[in-house]
Amino acid sequence: MNIVIKQRLLLEHLNYVIKGISNKNLIPILGCIKFSLEKDGLYLMSTDNDIAIKSFIPNNQIEKIEVLGEFVVSGKYIYEIIRKLPNELITIEEIVDSKIFISTENSKFNLNCNLIADFPNLDFEENKNSIALDVLVFKKMINQIIFATSTQESRPVLTGINFKIESNILECTATDSYRLAKKTIELDGEYENVNIIIPAKNILEISKMLSETGTLSIHIFNNKIIFNFDNIKVISRLINGTFPDTNKLIPIDSKENIILNLNSLYEAVDRASLLTNETEKNPVKIKIEKNLLIVSSNIPEIGNVEEKIIINNEISTSIEIAFSAKYMLDALKAFACEEIKILYNGDLKPLIIKNNEEDTLTQLILPIRTY
Repeated sequence: MNIVIKQRLLLEHLNYVIKGISNKNLIPILGCIKFSLEKDGLYLMSTDNDIAIKSFIPNNQIEKIEVLGEFVVSGKYIYEIIRKLPNELITIEEIVDSKIFISTENSKFNLNCNLIADFPNLDFEENKNSIALDVLVFKKMINQIIFATSTQESRPVLTGINFKIESNILECTATDSYRLAKKTIELDGEYENVNIIIPAKNILEISKMLSETGTLSIHIFNNKIIFNFDNIKVISRLINGTFPDTNKLIPIDSKENIILNLNSLYEAVDRASLLTNETEKNPVKIKIEKNLLIVSSNIPEIGNVEEKIIINNEISTSIEIAFSAKYMLDALKAFACEEIKILYNGDLKPLIIKNNEEDTLTQLILPIRTY
């Protein structure tokens, strides 16, 4: 293999595939990147057996293709070499004794290669029934729910995002059993029913790779899912198991609907959280009488704070409820609206938060018992 390519172009694609290498040294080949130079262009591939990434540089973007071929090399070292080279033309040449020679006008590197036969066989073949989503819609959806996934491996299904498709509706849900975030999107066409769980960390990496424009195509299989965008394909494994039926947790009706300004509540909770300690479970409290909402927190050895907000409607019930400030702030940040609606059903029942104007995003927070 012998190729001449711009440093900036190669680095751009290495920035994608480097996310697929393993940081553990248990299986060395999983820390490698495979380069495959074919007639149509250069393919870069990586995998850690949890996620696999394939990036493609078309031949019309490559300065010179001398000899076709392929090699497998340490991802860490080739990435750092290319990253630190100047923005000029780079020559990469495979030489004898399983080595590659990387050179610019003033720099020269030799790198040992790994055996191509040891690199996993990755199947990036797509299916015909793909789902098309605008990349900005997808990124916004992920940002609105991913924070609610669990980090505890004791319940693997909660470390993922539940993707459900029924007809033309995509419903994505995340929960750690203390809070829940759910987003629904109307698709352009009708699809077969789907109910899968995708690891949250993989979805987050894919979201970071997406540009600001374009279309994302999604291909769902029994044991994997493929995302295709901008000459990049990403395979993610699926999590085995059954995601909880979260629809039972969200009541259709409520005792009280509290309508108020999103920013006012966020800023009040944010200030009140200054005098809380999450590790010691010091919650923020809300008290509502008629149209006055009071946010407060108290740590006896430090001090206390009280914030007042006028709500947009008058309620008939006196409400007192406590909750995690972090969970509330995370939930409120997911909304991009002026007014929110909080559905209240009792001191120990979940708080439901929605946009007051539309119903596609739901945030649920369990209250904290303070007695």
